Amino acid sequence: MVEPPLTDAAPGPALGPSRARVLELLRTADGPLTAHRVAQRTELHINTARFHLDGLVEAGLAQRSVEATNRPGRPRMVYRAVSPDASVGPRSYRLLATMLSTLIGKALPEPREAAIAAGREWGRYLAKRPAPFEHVDAEDGIRRLADVLAEAGFAPGEVSGADSRVLPLRHCPFQEVARTHGDVVCSLHLGLMRGILAETGAPVVAQRLEPFVEPSLCLAHFAETSE
Repeated sequence: MVEPPLTDAAPGPALGPSRARVLELLRTADGPLTAHRVAQRTELHINTARFHLDGLVEAGLAQRSVEATNRPGRPRMVYRAVSPDASVGPRSYRLLATMLSTLIGKALPEPREAAIAAGREWGRYLAKRPAPFEHVDAEDGIRRLADVLAEAGFAPGEVSGADSRVLPLRHCPFQEVARTHGDVVCSLHLGLMRGILAETGAPVVAQRLEPFVEPSLCLAHFAETSE
């Protein structure tokens, strides 16, 4: 089994070494710095220093303001780092998902059925319910399902087939965990689809989910039921 990383990839903008050095200087400085002072301390050209400072401002990592001074002449622009939000920092959701999937797979007597049941409940919760007395046929039910899956990041494609319909899912937002704990994760997704369809009242059921028929493609199979 491939071990998950302890932390997820950083959600913020990636910084090159020079820009990261400028940001670190702003964060450790006693007060706001001019572009000229930043260039001196980092040994960058003044235009390069301004380029990185402006990039940090655009990324929301630094602030630009006019220097408060009583000296005559044109006031200078100064820069300071934005105090990092306490909510910003490393995340370990992939590790958490792996740990919980392992727990379900090992601790529950029927992990697949438990995952389907949990997914079904969440599917009913996430479904966009039809209006009172609104009739939803099989085609509309799958379309409503696809809308919810699209919002969740599954990138559904066009449905193929008539009586036995197939919905391609071109991206799995949990693929790293699903590849090693498919019995739990894919069962959860199957239950999710069943719950959504049940809540719409559409005469169609999600029969099975065929995972990773291609590196970035899963197939959801549906069948119509009696009205």
